[in-house]
Amino acid sequence: MSGDARKIAEGLSYLSGFGNEHSSEAVPGALPEGRNSPQRAPLGLYAEQLSGTAFTEPRAHNRRSWLYRIRPSAAHPAFTRTNNGTLRSAPFTETVPDPNRLRWNPLPEPPAGTDFLAGLWTLGGNGDATQRTGMAVHLYHATSSMDRVFSDADGELLIVPERGGLLLRTEFGLLHVEPGHVALIPRGVRFRVELLDDSARGYVCENYGAPFHLPDLGPIGANGLASARDFRAPVAAYEDVEGPVEVVNKFCGNLWTAVYDHSPLDVVAWHGNHVPYIYDLRRFNVIGTISYDHPDPSIFTVLTSPSDTPGLAGVDFVVFAPRWLVGEDTFRPPYFHRNVMSEYMGLIEGAYDAKTAGEGGFVPGGGSLHNMMSAHGPDRETFDRASAAELAPQKIDDGLAFMFETRWPMTLAPHAAHAEHLQQGYDGVWQGLERHFRPL
Repeated sequence: MSGDARKIAEGLSYLSGFGNEHSSEAVPGALPEGRNSPQRAPLGLYAEQLSGTAFTEPRAHNRRSWLYRIRPSAAHPAFTRTNNGTLRSAPFTETVPDPNRLRWNPLPEPPAGTDFLAGLWTLGGNGDATQRTGMAVHLYHATSSMDRVFSDADGELLIVPERGGLLLRTEFGLLHVEPGHVALIPRGVRFRVELLDDSARGYVCENYGAPFHLPDLGPIGANGLASARDFRAPVAAYEDVEGPVEVVNKFCGNLWTAVYDHSPLDVVAWHGNHVPYIYDLRRFNVIGTISYDHPDPSIFTVLTSPSDTPGLAGVDFVVFAPRWLVGEDTFRPPYFHRNVMSEYMGLIEGAYDAKTAGEGGFVPGGGSLHNMMSAHGPDRETFDRASAAELAPQKIDDGLAFMFETRWPMTLAPHAAHAEHLQQGYDGVWQGLERHFRPL
């Protein structure tokens, strides 16, 4: 933990807006005017484009940024393979997809000196990282700040802290993310994670597919759900560091390492829309019923990665934020359900209103997986309580849960399928649901 890092994190300022064409310079005059790649870039910098999508994708979907840096990214030695640790990637072929409902307790304590990268623990996923389809779910538990730099060529990383604040030093600048916030690091962007507390724990969605964007609102209209203006992008900040710096690159499922003779976080100015963000989940504008019934959880979608089928997401990021429940003659917790989509759910704080019972319970830092068509819903304790509750207006503000929902079944990494913190009695939470049928 660094007091200096905490002070830096709490003093940061940001640019506002998701998907905007931002521009920023840490030194006045570093950003060229009127062109992207002048014959001689200002201040002796190198001009370089970072493309998160193909050049020819439609303008509305195109993601790219121009970076003006002290040395070009091409100035590095060869990469060599390094140990993947507990990090895995799609395709997941070492186990078979499991139709059972599964739930895990939080990750056990890691060894001292474990940084964010070493603390990544893959639960599972789907698709194929080499084909840029599908996703993976990881958890992390770290006890030390990184002194190396990481980038992911396979996909973008949605980081969901559950315990401990993080200072993210990226090529574009600095981001401060605490539990209750999320951070989005685009594909290929280099970054380093510094801990603001003694340890840090949380979740990561690695999206191999189309970049996350805000979902269309349809009949909701122009406003609601996550507002673009509430996403914060960094202002330019750079490291002018000479000397050995380890850079780790995730490429086609494996980790590769090289030792640079300078810091690659040396971008002095930039402009574009392929940028990292942070977002405060408590700013989510929840849409819900003011009459009866429980709307589908799709109304809680913060970000979506579209597929080739309209409305069918490669992965949705969904948050169950504080909200009022007022439905009349309505079973208010989430209903019993079998879904063509697969759902991984995690808990950031408090409790979730449909999961209370069972061995170990559903606790912050833990998670559950309901693969496609696995029957799930409120546990017996929740059903009994909600069925008998007085239907006065109720504020749900004692928990913050989220879901990664994906079009394909998730296959587990072997260490997740056999983990000691995998709960063995999860099916028991639905036992004791009594027969109430009474023919007329």
